Amino acid sequence: MPRFSVIVPVFKVQGFLRECLDSVLAQSYTDFEVIAVDDRSPDGCGAILDEYAARDPRVRVLHLPENVGLGRARNAGLPYAGGDFLLFLDSDDTLTPGALRAIADRLEETRDPDVLVFDYARAYWWGGTRRNVLARILAESGEGTFTAAERPEILELLMVVWNKAYRRDYVTEHGFAFPPGYYEDTPWTFPALLSARRIATLDRICVSYRQRRQGNILSTTSRKHFDVHDQYERVLAYVDARPELAPWRPYLHRKMGEHCLDILAKPDRLPACDKGEFFRRTADLFRTHGTGEPVPAELRVLEGSYAGYLLRQRAAAVGEALGRRRRQARTVTARRVKRGWSWAHERRPLDPDLAVYSAFSHRGVLGDPAAIHRAARDLAPHIRGVWVVRADQAEHLPPDIEYVLPGSLGYLRVTARATYFVNNVNWPGALAKRPGSVHIQTHRGTPLKYMGADLRDKPGARLGLDVPQMLRRADRWDYSLVANRHSELVWDRAYPCDFISVRSGSPRNDVLVDAKPGDGAGFRFRHGIPEDHTVVLYAPTRRDYVRGGHVDRLDLARFAEDLGEGHTLVVRLHPSLADGPARGTGVTELHRRGVLVDATDEPHVEEVMLASDALVTDYSALMFDYANLDRPIVVHADDWGAFRASRGAYFDVTEDAPGHVSRSYRELAWLFASGCWRDEDSARLRAVFRARFCAFDDGRAAERVVRTLMLGEPDVQPSVPAPAAGDGKTLTTSP
Repeated sequence: MPRFSVIVPVFKVQGFLRECLDSVLAQSYTDFEVIAVDDRSPDGCGAILDEYAARDPRVRVLHLPENVGLGRARNAGLPYAGGDFLLFLDSDDTLTPGALRAIADRLEETRDPDVLVFDYARAYWWGGTRRNVLARILAESGEGTFTAAERPEILELLMVVWNKAYRRDYVTEHGFAFPPGYYEDTPWTFPALLSARRIATLDRICVSYRQRRQGNILSTTSRKHFDVHDQYERVLAYVDARPELAPWRPYLHRKMGEHCLDILAKPDRLPACDKGEFFRRTADLFRTHGTGEPVPAELRVLEGSYAGYLLRQRAAAVGEALGRRRRQARTVTARRVKRGWSWAHERRPLDPDLAVYSAFSHRGVLGDPAAIHRAARDLAPHIRGVWVVRADQAEHLPPDIEYVLPGSLGYLRVTARATYFVNNVNWPGALAKRPGSVHIQTHRGTPLKYMGADLRDKPGARLGLDVPQMLRRADRWDYSLVANRHSELVWDRAYPCDFISVRSGSPRNDVLVDAKPGDGAGFRFRHGIPEDHTVVLYAPTRRDYVRGGHVDRLDLARFAEDLGEGHTLVVRLHPSLADGPARGTGVTELHRRGVLVDATDEPHVEEVMLASDALVTDYSALMFDYANLDRPIVVHADDWGAFRASRGAYFDVTEDAPGHVSRSYRELAWLFASGCWRDEDSARLRAVFRARFCAFDDGRAAERVVRTLMLGEPDVQPSVPAPAAGDGKTLTTSP
């Protein structure tokens, strides 16, 4: 008996069917069967299903003699399901890599609940991806099981059948089945959740929900939307037949009204001539099933006529238009006030003792600007430092940090009068550089991939990037900080602007150069990492050859397991992936289960590096900083060709690597299993890499910047060896 039975109804999806089936059959967890139901599809789906069944014994195909619709096609597959749990997958959707393993592990952890609810992401036809906006409900539901009465918010999630796993015995016991119709999921999902004695959640994206260009069946204009009334009748009948579910009637009554009004409000759901009839049927149903409780204000329209509903809709539209005009007027007024405020302060002299800092587009006190700010407090306490920080990050600042919000009057005041501007990205275009001001560009690390003007011939990598505008902003730079000769050459080429390169070293790396035993212990303690564990930090970068930038290069659960006892895997995703679906496809759930440590949200990456014993990365600039620690680095370059072709690279990191290079997971696992990751060859490669890319990092970079660029003291260059032979070949132009 398999653990899972995956039921896939199939109708007119020949262009997507192979991708769907492959996503299931390629799962690392293999204890499952696929029951594919050919709902008399008129295209080539039947032949595709037979092809898959012929080559994989886990696939069973049912060819229905006539088309019966989605719900009844699922019903046809139920009697053939022998798995402990049932999963339903629409044939144009896909399972994400590792989904079945994650579901199986969560079911074991919660001792086989009646229903397991997991997450999904919408995959748009144009390549975009968006995670379920209510994913927090899954994360907040706790580690154990519950009933719908204990956590009613579970019913606010999308009420579809395919984001859940159902214990087959539970389904059989209650006789759950799909009715015919358009909204067939409604009378399955509500009863299944309301009757469940044990519900669990999995905060992981397991299904990629395809959003077709022409929309799904529920977004078409048709009278078939009248089916929603019959389906809610079935749900209410189910509840009425079970006295223990009677407390749910008010909720379902309200939900029914909200759902129907939502359908009516959408302009493309019902033919205009049918909207009045739809409203009247909804109102009749709402009155018939009234519970005697007060009707919510937004549903009181159902107590009146369709004419009243139309008047209310028109009034709401007028109110919205007036509100929009008022908001526009306030915006224009505020803009004029700010312009006047800024003009007034720009007429005042610069404040020689005022410095403005920002990092990573105002994300907080971070990186090189933070290191310079700390040094300025010690060496130049007369210089007042003000940070520009986003509102959502302000609450996380230390109490002694003075800050302003972007675009505020305070921001306009300090940026109009500051002498020093320190940033690791460009300031907004509206910020004018005044004569006498000093702009210090710290950058965000040593460049491997193409940057700035070099992206002109890389259309995929510069998607959404206005290169001429970026260069106009870079024209404000007075000084560009560099940590090595390679960076100096790159920035001169990538940003053809009139600035001076300062061989200062990277201020944020001072703590790495001066690392002492015990540094990073706070990170280990916060995350419960034993002192004697070897910590392996995995830091992948984003890809420009896929929309969204995220590609699963490693099975993280497998890697953590293969590292073995006495090891802890720490994962830090690229900052641009922190808020996207990347973490939802496994990292968050694996962190919760203690399989690995998710350090993506750690504000100070330097502390994460200090806490680790080795780095595994692909092409992240983090490797250049990490080399200052003189600890082993492994470059996992299984897609180097695609990465280099899409983004461009200034040198071949597989040839001039800071350690061993793996080109497959098998090679990566072997490096750690054999101990080669820290052998003499690794140390030799790292020494050459450090000499080349950490040349100016001597632990005094922040001090050097403050003394020379703010206090005007004589420039003391870091002591570095003479250029090695061939160093002039650092830059390349080939993709």
